[in-house]
Amino acid sequence: MDVPLGKGVVLIATPALRDPNFRQTVILLCEYGPEGALGVVLNRPTEMNITEVLPQVPILEGQPHRVFNGGPVQKDSLLVLYHLNEEVEDTHAVLDGVYLGGNTETLKRILEVPAEEESFRAYMGYSGWGPGQLENEMKSGSWLIMPAKPKFVFENQPSGLWVEVLQTFGDEYSMYAHMPVDPSLN
Repeated sequence: MDVPLGKGVVLIATPALRDPNFRQTVILLCEYGPEGALGVVLNRPTEMNITEVLPQVPILEGQPHRVFNGGPVQKDSLLVLYHLNEEVEDTHAVLDGVYLGGNTETLKRILEVPAEEESFRAYMGYSGWGPGQLENEMKSGSWLIMPAKPKFVFENQPSGLWVEVLQTFGDEYSMYAHMPVDPSLN
């Protein structure tokens, strides 16, 4: 696929990428520019519930939402991706219908009165690259790239996402797609 690097694309770790932080990951790029890139890992849910991160938001009590490991940078910071029908204050668009940022009022509204297809995912930490770093990793064959879709973020089973998207790249990657997920990643 001939997709340019940019905000709103998905990076898929190739089987050759051995860095344990990124092995068998699928990353949504949320920011991209001359200063570098920022994204979140879509397929690494943690055992942590969102109430452990946001205990001051009573409506979250008893909610089944897991927090995801967004990446190895600033693991103590929370990022939230929203699937919304329209952009709200304190967010910025990542791709059509997907926004990064927000506030607890947006979270409360989605839980109390969700519009159709609205949801969110929370991430601790993020994946970051300095100027030129991601481009060099692309040249070395560490990543495949494809346009992102909201379903990658909000609908798919995270554990099978890497295999699912890898299969779309044809025979060269099909044998890897049928291998079991590396158990050390869970």
